[in-house]
Amino acid sequence: MPNIKAWVSAARLRTLPLSVSGIIVGSSLASEYNVWQSPIFWLAILTTIGFQVLSNFANDYGDGVKGTDDDREGEQRLIASGIISPKQMKSAMVITALITLVIAVFLIYLSFGKDDFLHSLLFFGLGIASIIAALKYTIGNNAYGYSGFGDLFVFLFFGLLSVLGSYYLFVHQLELDLLLPATTIGLLSMAVLNLNNMRDIENDAKNNKITLVVKMGSEKAKYYHYSLILLSILLSTVYVFLHFESTKQFLILIAFIPIIINLIVVYKNKEPKLLDSELKKVALSTFLFSILLMLFF
Repeated sequence: MPNIKAWVSAARLRTLPLSVSGIIVGSSLASEYNVWQSPIFWLAILTTIGFQVLSNFANDYGDGVKGTDDDREGEQRLIASGIISPKQMKSAMVITALITLVIAVFLIYLSFGKDDFLHSLLFFGLGIASIIAALKYTIGNNAYGYSGFGDLFVFLFFGLLSVLGSYYLFVHQLELDLLLPATTIGLLSMAVLNLNNMRDIENDAKNNKITLVVKMGSEKAKYYHYSLILLSILLSTVYVFLHFESTKQFLILIAFIPIIINLIVVYKNKEPKLLDSELKKVALSTFLFSILLMLFF
């Protein structure tokens, strides 16, 4: 049986700060309405972590059984290395999905109560959709991560659903300008995935994993990356101006300093595997952005 260290490695804990960034942003912006409830926030965090771990298990399984991870760069994958068997990973996915769904049910009940059936049903459906999206990224013959749709799903689930959904759990309504921070988190999450795919371009192309980077090629992928980063900076700056109350709010833009350095590194990069460390830089900067927003808004 795999030991605890193997399962922790399979869970890929370094991806968790990015996954909870949208929850922190949405929950923080909702707090101005004096509707803050700590249990809702922490259950939302736990639910998101559950979905992320499920996604990481599923990615390890899907890429592993397809042979995509046999010669990959970056973190060791557990199926490909033989440390965890496909059957064991399947069991872990089922258990993780069930536990996460139970937490999500408690979250929905706490937010909407027993009488608001329509909202409860909607958010339960979003939970099921999140599980399906986590599994279908690399698993199956029609895995969307193998046909260039990974970026779109990351934008929808890490950005829009994460920020807008967590906000709605508190306030039970939405404001149009929330699309600015939600899109910012979505774009930065796409940038992390793009770096991952830029690093793995050769291996992905060899294994018929047709990511957006494989479709575009390395050079165009760089310009795509610049666009994601610069647009995220622009949108967050616009949001600060729209809600300006104090100059300290501009401190959230400090989070973009490491990301700007990342743009320089990407511009100069000639060897894709050297981009591995850049994933952490952008992911942690996104998390820092969410923490600073929580402190100053």
